[in-house]
Parts: sequence; C-alpha cells; structure tokens
Amino acid sequence: MSEIEDQIRRRRTFAIISHPDAGKTTLTEKFLLYGGAINLAGSVKGKATARHAVSDWMEIEKQRGISVTSSVLQFEYGGYCINILDTPGHQDFSEDTYRTLMAADSAVMVIDASKGVEAQTRKLFKVCVMRRIPIFTFINKMDRDANDSFDLLDEIEKELGIATCPVNWPIGSGKGFKGVYDREQKAVITYSDTEKGTREGLSQVLPLSREEELRAGIGDEAADKLLEELELLDGAGAGFDLEAVRRGELTPVFFGSALTNFGVEIFLRHFLQMATPPLPRKSDKGPVDPAAAGFSAFVFKIQANMNRAHRDRVAFMRICSGRFDASMEVRHVQGGRILRLSQPQQIMADERKILSEAYAGDIIGVFDPGIFSIGDTLCMPKEEFCYEGIPTFAPEHFARVRQVDTMKRKQFIKGVEQIAQEGAIQIFQEFNTGMEEIIVGVVGVLQFDVLRFRLEKEYNVEIRLENLPYEHIRWIENWDQVDVERLTGTSDMKKVRDLKGNPLLLFVNPWSVGMTLERNKGLVLSEFGRN
Repeated sequence: MSEIEDQIRRRRTFAIISHPDAGKTTLTEKFLLYGGAINLAGSVKGKATARHAVSDWMEIEKQRGISVTSSVLQFEYGGYCINILDTPGHQDFSEDTYRTLMAADSAVMVIDASKGVEAQTRKLFKVCVMRRIPIFTFINKMDRDANDSFDLLDEIEKELGIATCPVNWPIGSGKGFKGVYDREQKAVITYSDTEKGTREGLSQVLPLSREEELRAGIGDEAADKLLEELELLDGAGAGFDLEAVRRGELTPVFFGSALTNFGVEIFLRHFLQMATPPLPRKSDKGPVDPAAAGFSAFVFKIQANMNRAHRDRVAFMRICSGRFDASMEVRHVQGGRILRLSQPQQIMADERKILSEAYAGDIIGVFDPGIFSIGDTLCMPKEEFCYEGIPTFAPEHFARVRQVDTMKRKQFIKGVEQIAQEGAIQIFQEFNTGMEEIIVGVVGVLQFDVLRFRLEKEYNVEIRLENLPYEHIRWIENWDQVDVERLTGTSDMKKVRDLKGNPLLLFVNPWSVGMTLERNKGLVLSEFGRN
C-alpha cells in the first residue's frame, strides 16, 4: 500500500447534526478531549466570563451560546485522522449545514433523549438520505429523565424511515441512570458522574454472565428490567449489518451523556470502525477515486474575517482525491486559471496551523482574494472536470438594508458583498438602479441579526433593516430570450438582480407566480439560481 493510500485509509470525515440544544457542540468537544486536541472542555452556555465551546469562535456565538456557522476541527485518535464538521443546529442557519453535509462522508445525529426526533432533526436527516450518507445516532442526555428507549427507537424508525440497531442499551435514566449494556461485549458499563470537562468518571465493567456481580453493581430491580429488555431487543430489533449502515439504510444507535462524558469514547471507537474512509465522488467525468487520482477538491464554504486583525477571507475545501502539496500548482476550473493555493492551513475553529500537505478526506482553508465561489472545483493543471454542484436555497425573508452613516458607504458595500459571498445571505439590487438600493434575502430571520451584528463588529457599519412583504423568489431561466423590462407581472411582483447580475422576480403571494407565467408566454422561472 502506498503512503497516499495509507493516509486516505485512516481518514474519517463526518458532520455532526442535531436540533438546537441536543448537545451537539458538547459532544464535539468531548471528541477533541479524547484526541488530546484540548485539555479542558469549555462550557457552551453561561456568562460572558465563562469558557466558550472551541467550535463556537464567532463573537455572536460566544454571546448567545448558539452555533451560527459551521466549524472545521481536525484531530488524531487511535491511529485515525478525524475531520469533524460541526454544524449550526438552529433552523435559521440550515443552509450552512446543507452545504457542509456535501463535504462529509457520514453524519452523526445527536438526539435529546427527553425530546426524541425534533423538527430540525427531520429536515437535516432528509438531506443525508438524499446524499445517501451513513448516519450514526447518539441519544444524548441519559443522565436526565428520558423517554422510553423502545419508544425512541420506534420514533426514529417512523419519523425518519430508517431501521435502527442499538449497539448499547441504557439502564434507566436521570437519577436512576446506572449505565449501559454493551451488546458486543455482553457486559454492563456502570455510570458515575464526572467532573465537568474531564475525561471520564469511575466506571466498572460487569459481565452479564456473572449475574451476582451484576446485581450487586446495579441492583436487583435494574438487573431484572435489563434482562427483560434485552430479551425483547434480541427478539424484535434489527440485526447489525455494516453494509446496510454504509448504504444509509440502518443507523447504529448509542446511548450516553456528552455533558458527563459517559459513553462518548465507546461511541467514538465503534464509529471509527464502522465509518468508511473517503469514497469515490461524482463528477461530470464520472466517479473520481480518492487514492488513484491526482489532487482534486471543491469549495463548500467561504468565511470572511475569521481573523479580524487581518480582515482576511478563507475558502474551505474538501479534498476529494490524492495528496495536496503546498508548493503545487492547481487548476481553478470555474476561474479558468492555474494557480498556487495561498496560505493553506488546517483550522481548529479560529486557530490556524499552516500545513505543507493534506490528503483526500481532509478539509483545508486557503486564503481567498475574492476569486472562489461555493461549489468551485480545483484539480491538477492537466485535468479539467467539475464535481456535482452544491444546491442553493431560495430565501424566504427579505429586507431593504441601508447604512446609517452615508459616509461609510464603501465599508457597507464591501461588508454586505463579502457576507453574501459566504452564502449566509443573498443580496439583490433594484432592477435598474444598481447598488443604491440593496435588498437582502435570508432563509431564516435570525440571519438578519447576524448580518447587523457582523457589519457593526467587523466593518464598523451600523444599518437599518426595513422588512419587505415578499416571500417567494424566482430566477428567470431564459432571461437572454425574453425582454425582462417589458414583462407583464402582478401588482405584488418586484424585479431585481442577484449578485451575478441575473434577473429575478420577487412575489408576495404564491399564486402570482402562476399568473405571471400565464401572462408571459415562453417565460421560464426557476426556484434555484444559476451557479
């Protein structure tokens, strides 16, 4: 096996998804703790003086205690090189999560044991199914009162349409939480609380075969209930099938508590064995083999001002094949140029380490002078192909944005354009007036708060937002074949252009879309923009 093949084989790249407050960021931190990437886990919530989660690096995240942008974290554990993509849980930032899932090989779904499958879990899960990526489930917060374990499995199967296979089984919950039964090991691992931020509490392993020891360890009542539930589980539950897991048809389920660190390392060990290394990716020339092909990658995220001191802009790339060398030249397919990637770095939230090499499966950040867009492909200079595009989602909320201080027009335009290029917002301008009037479209209204906050903190620009009634947007597919200025619309229709100059129509009412199509024969409208 070549060095490149060996390096790719030990890569695991996955996204963590969940509904807000299910404990996703806490779980991420505990993974980093086991990998030695951090020494003490931070508290996700709390006062301004408290430690903050490593993955929540943006100022607004630290103040609000929520994740609003995806973070990329890399660490080593047990001979594996792990790339974690921590995603925002809040639905208003789901577009960032969708794009991040395009860069992942598998997903870890975190579910709150007392709440079960929630709305955002359902939405994100559908994206995973669409991509056919393996899903691993961690049912969290067993140290608190939880729903019945069989009911939780049943809910996952009914709500998400995926078979479940528990790898371990909980013994009680909340104050009665005794630990978990490891089905492979056929033993009970007892639970004890830990000092927050440390690795693990004192636990012991009690083999099921030594019943007296088991009863002494967890009590007769808990032991009787466990034996009864295991009989039910063995009789009714789906058997473990690794191929079905890798096809995205079966989700292995683990129970534990990220906050107290119980069950986290067990989960991590199993996950690394079950998850695949990077697999071939679809492109317009067919599947690209990670080990056989030369370097190739695609841009899935752009983030401005990660380092406020340098006012820089970083393009995040998922390497899909081969080995990246910092001195190599690559082809930027969409830009039509050969270039060297500037300041390639491994990024741990807002901390950076300049790197000289990386392999398929890795996520790297490179300095972007404003030439990259989300979805761009990079490959070897003599190659030319494109990876499948990253879908953009139509905004559902619109507002007119103006800067308070007219003398800060330049900073305002720069800030709005840079944040739009990250994909966090979409900006439009009046059809015939240029950038004098700027309309911002977002998927979730909380993005308006983020826009206001970032313009003030990063660009020193204060803005006023005027909410607009539009809720429906359509790009004009065949704008080069119709006279956009003479289109006959409805009274609630507005003509605008996007950042690339493409004409669009905004509507207040959904039925106006059909009426506009009826009044303009030959007009073709689309819910998605051109890449």
